[in-house]
Amino acid sequence: MGSDARRDRLIKLLEPVAAAEGLDLEDVTITPAGKRRLLRVIVDGDQGVSLDKVADISQMVSQALDDSDVMGGSPYVLEVSSPGVDRPLTEPRHWRRAKGRLVKADLRDGSSLEGRVVAVGDSGVELSVGEASRPLLWDELAKGRVQVEFRRLDDDVLDDEYDADADDGDEG
Repeated sequence: MGSDARRDRLIKLLEPVAAAEGLDLEDVTITPAGKRRLLRVIVDGDQGVSLDKVADISQMVSQALDDSDVMGGSPYVLEVSSPGVDRPLTEPRHWRRAKGRLVKADLRDGSSLEGRVVAVGDSGVELSVGEASRPLLWDELAKGRVQVEFRRLDDDVLDDEYDADADDGDEG
């Protein structure tokens, strides 16, 4: 069986398993690893994926694989995880899950812009770019990437509250 056909069979087998746990199957890859193969299954959900959920879904995926012949008779290693921060935003659900995050959006016209995702709807996404808001239709977007922030907007609010509390203290 070719690798594309096997991948298609794996997706067909594992999508319902992920959906049963309220998750989306984001990707399935098989790579050679010495005498074995590495089967990497990536799942995600609107509230993210906890370690407990990864453990649960890993057992369910393993059982589904054991009950089928899709991996054949040769040994493999199963790895189940959530997507990393570097995963490209290509689907509306990816953008929805990035709400509030700073992203770099690559547009189909070759340009790009950076802004914070403030709204996601049926027709597209709205980014806050500086002082302005910029709506983008889905067919305008090629992909996006979440930008790593060491100090998020929420941190500024927390710092302001902490500073106000510190000013109220007695200096004895």
